[in-house]
Amino acid sequence: MTAKEYLGQAYRIEQRINCKLEQIKSLHDLAEKATSTLSDIPHSPNRNIHSMENVIVKLVDMENEINAEIRELIKIKEDIKASIQAVDDKECAMLLELRYISQKSWEDIAAVMGYSVSHTYLIHRKALRKVKLNSK
Repeated sequence: MTAKEYLGQAYRIEQRINCKLEQIKSLHDLAEKATSTLSDIPHSPNRNIHSMENVIVKLVDMENEINAEIRELIKIKEDIKASIQAVDDKECAMLLELRYISQKSWEDIAAVMGYSVSHTYLIHRKALRKVKLNSK
């Protein structure tokens, strides 16, 4: 695993969490729409009378998955932060923290650091060479 891949792990996990949060919102919306209709008309014997139960089970499972990924994200961010703090060049460390911990765009990083975006890329390449991986 390269330093860039190692440092980018947190971003990918956050993307997965956000995707699952959107799925949970969709399931919540579905659960709110599910209502029972009272009628004298006979119902199909094949209809799923447990649909609300299934939605709730899916919600609980999805929330458990998100909680596990959040725990993983916290652990990985702690490892990444330790790797960044071990970088002896403070300018490089600041850039890495802005990019990989705070998830800032290159334009935002350049503005904070007072450089052009192209110069920020140069510092980034230099910073990646200074990272010592804590991955297992």
